Amino acid sequence: MKFTPGALNRFLFWKLPSAFLTGVRVVSVSEVRAVVQVKHRWINQNPFQSMYYGVQAMAAELATGILVMKKIRASGKPVSMLVTKQEAVFTKKARGVVRFTCDEGEKVNRALTETLQTGEGRTIVLHTQAVDAQNDRVSSFSFEWSLKLKKT
Repeated sequence: MKFTPGALNRFLFWKLPSAFLTGVRVVSVSEVRAVVQVKHRWINQNPFQSMYYGVQAMAAELATGILVMKKIRASGKPVSMLVTKQEAVFTKKARGVVRFTCDEGEKVNRALTETLQTGEGRTIVLHTQAVDAQNDRVSSFSFEWSLKLKKT
């Protein structure tokens, strides 16, 4: 799989249809940053006329997970990845277009390099911030990812 927004959005359609149907879309991905956005719509709202927290969590997880997937693919090694912990803080109702950004690609590089060199599993905590069209923070998430070299 290519790590372009189009390829990743097709991946969502086939492998994570609930994220795709609720409007989660990859906007950009680089070596150090991933940006995912979702627009508040009827399909992803809660009873309080804002975006359901579960939809925000899907977008936030994807923003961190893309960087991990991209680095694993580039390594060419069989490495498993799994979310082992998640925390979130919600500071404003999520309405309109909300962008989730993770810019911790270098942190992923270091953890994956250590995993590949030592063969030992590692955990890494990645953060994402969500902002609305006014650039106000609506939520922030932390995901603890477990990285382990698969036995061959």
